[in-house]
Formats: sequence, C-alpha cells, structure tokens
Amino acid sequence: MKRIDSSAPREPVSAADLSGMTGETVTLHGMVQRIRRLGWGAFIVLRRHDGMVQCVMGSEKNEEVLESLSEEQAVRVTGTVKEARIKDASIHPRDAELGVESLEIIHRPAERAPVDLTKKLLDLHIDTNLDLRPLSLRHPLERARLRVASVLGELFSDFLRRSGFTEIHTPKICSAGAEGGANIFSVDYFGEKAFLAQSPQFYKQMGVAVWERVFEVGPVFRAEPHQTTRHINEYTSLDFEMGFIDGQEDVMQLEAAFLRWAFPRLEEVCAYELELLGADVPEIPDSIPCLTLAEAHAMAGDELDRDFSGEPDLEPAEERALCSRLEEETGSGFVFVTHFPSEKRPFYAMDDPDDPGLTLSFDLLFRGLEVTTGGQRIHDYAAQVEKMERFGLDPGDFAGYLQAHRFGLPPHGGLAIGLERLAARLLQLDNIRLTTMFPRDVKRLTP
Repeated sequence: MKRIDSSAPREPVSAADLSGMTGETVTLHGMVQRIRRLGWGAFIVLRRHDGMVQCVMGSEKNEEVLESLSEEQAVRVTGTVKEARIKDASIHPRDAELGVESLEIIHRPAERAPVDLTKKLLDLHIDTNLDLRPLSLRHPLERARLRVASVLGELFSDFLRRSGFTEIHTPKICSAGAEGGANIFSVDYFGEKAFLAQSPQFYKQMGVAVWERVFEVGPVFRAEPHQTTRHINEYTSLDFEMGFIDGQEDVMQLEAAFLRWAFPRLEEVCAYELELLGADVPEIPDSIPCLTLAEAHAMAGDELDRDFSGEPDLEPAEERALCSRLEEETGSGFVFVTHFPSEKRPFYAMDDPDDPGLTLSFDLLFRGLEVTTGGQRIHDYAAQVEKMERFGLDPGDFAGYLQAHRFGLPPHGGLAIGLERLAARLLQLDNIRLTTMFPRDVKRLTP
C-alpha cells in the first residue's frame, strides 16, 4: 500500500531565498518567459511563483538544448546562484541570477502564442486582452496587478481577524435579494426560483448576534446592464459587519484604520509588483474628509459649475471633482460622503432620526471612484418591518432574515468594499477589468 508523507512538503526556492544563496547549487522550475540569444549562449528568464529569475546558459555543450528552447515551455534548471546587478524591473530578484549547468524541458506547448509576452507592454486592445486572458495574464504587468489585488484581500482578512472578527461563509444561492430591485440574477433551483447573491448582507446581520463581529471575502452578482469601465457583473466583495456601534462613524473609523494599517504592509509585501507597475501608494492621513451628500453636491457644483442639489446620488464627474479638490486641499485621496436619501439605499439602512428622509449610510471615494458602501442597519424588528412595507415589500418574503430582528439584534453596521475597484484606483487604472482575473460583464461570459 502506498503511503503519503504528512510532514511539511518541499517548498520551492523563493526569490528572497535566492538573494542569500550565492555560490550554492539549486534546482528551480518555471515557465520560459523570454530568451535572449547571444554568441556565447543565452539569457533565459523563468516565470516563477513569486517573480522572474534570470538564468545564464552557455552554448558550449548546450547548443542542442538552446536550439530547442522556446517561450512558454515548462522547464527544470539546475545551476549555481551568482551575484548580479540586473536593471530590468521585471526580474525578481535583481541581485541574483542562476548559472545554468543543466536544463530539462518538461513540457512543450502545442503551438506558439499569438501574443508577444516578451514585450514590456502588451499593448493590446482590452477586448483582445480579455479574449486571450489565459495567455495575457502571463505577462509580468498583468500578473502584478492581480497579485496586488490578492494581497489587498489577504490584508483585509488579516486586519479583521486581529480586530476580533470571525470569518463567515454565506450562501450564494438565495431565496431573495439583499439589495432589492431588478438587478438580480435568477436561477432554477430544483424547480424553485432562486437568485444569485447580490450581497452577504442578510447573513452578516444574522452573524452579528452570534459573533458580534463578522467578515467575508467572496463573490457577489449584480444583473446591472452597465457597460462601463467601473462596472462588472460579478466581483469580489470585502464585507464586514460589527455590533454594538454608537453610529455609522464607528464603521467608517474602522475602515480608515484598515487602510492606514494595510497600505504600508502592501508596500512591503508587494514591493516588486508596485515598482514594476510604477504605482504610487498613498499615505493615509490621520483623518479622512467627510461630507454629507448635500455638502458634496455643493462642492462638486462649485468645481464643475453645475447644480447637483437634490440629486439622490453622486455622478461620476462629481466623484472625480471631489477627490481632486480635497486631495489638493487636505492631502487625502479618500473622501467619505454620508446621508444618502432613503429611497436610494436598501431597506435595511437605518433612517436618520433627525432627518427621516435621509439614511445613516456612506460611500467612500478613492481617487475619483466610489469603492465602498456602508452604514448603520436597522436592528429593531418593528422598524424593519415598517420600512419593508414602506418600500412595497412583503415581510413574509423575508421571514428567515427577520428572525434575527425578532429574536434580538444589537445596534450594528457594516460595509462592503469592491476589491477590484480598490485595486484599480490604487494602481490608477481606468478599467476595473484589469484588476479582475476573468471579468464578467454584459457582453462577456468567456473565457
């Protein structure tokens, strides 16, 4: 009988390890990213799990191997680690290279790639980029963008665990939508009509009475027919909900603390990717500007010479104008906007007792784009039923959700951050599809 060793598996040599292994012999595996042939041999760059390592291979006794070598082959190389001073920002580590002693081709692609991945910039139309996504993602810049987004998600989880939150995993097939409206995907569920989750909102609120502080990182689905650079129909939502709050300011303060904690760590963990992308990670100030929607409309109106008063939401032009002006005045690329009209926010948003037409809710704008929506929720059963009825909803359709209110909830609130939006604005990309591995929008269901 075969037995599998349960001790620690052999880990691949990391980029950081290579930097301190000068003179040692190592064996690495990777995909051939590019080859530069010279009279004496070749420079071979391997794409690995945490970077790009440069290998130097002489042609003496290796000419046959070099002649058969091409991009996107899977290879295993053995050689001696040497000091190097490599100026190419795509190479990581740049202070070490491998003097190749042997190279084994493990697998050859069936055909050559239709895109030149050796170029510094792919320079593809975004539709071509997305059509060829399994290939285009192999380019160093594309890979770096998704790595930054991945680490942002990891830091969100890490920060919240340190802050006493419990991670939850909520259903993505639901009997009702959390946000209401028609922007919801329906599915056949064994003969019953069900929906893809617009948000984990209901379950987060239920979790507050169980663990007080809960979070989730997961997909959400919106059937919005928008074909813009800021909308996709499936995205990753960074959600948390917290109990025993005094007001929505507690939620906003926790998000500000997360950003202030996370960004320096992102710069450390993703130093290679951020340098490669030329990204400017902002320093989070001691405080973030906060305006009511009415104040935001007035300020944006002054900047754009337009009257936005009475509008239930911010227009994209307003978001850009607000962030630009406040970054110039205060040094913050972030702006909180609060007190959106009740009809613009979901039925679970708590109304402002001092102005019932407005809600205790907020958006966070970052470099001209809304990246977060949050606020205080209704925790009282009678108040929640009344607002549902006011919205024309049947509370009976939400019986499971209302159990949480009926049997007692503390005052609570939370938020949802769009991971792709946050990463895109951090990297100053105009299209959030570039921080999405395989985007889904109104015209794209493959690959």
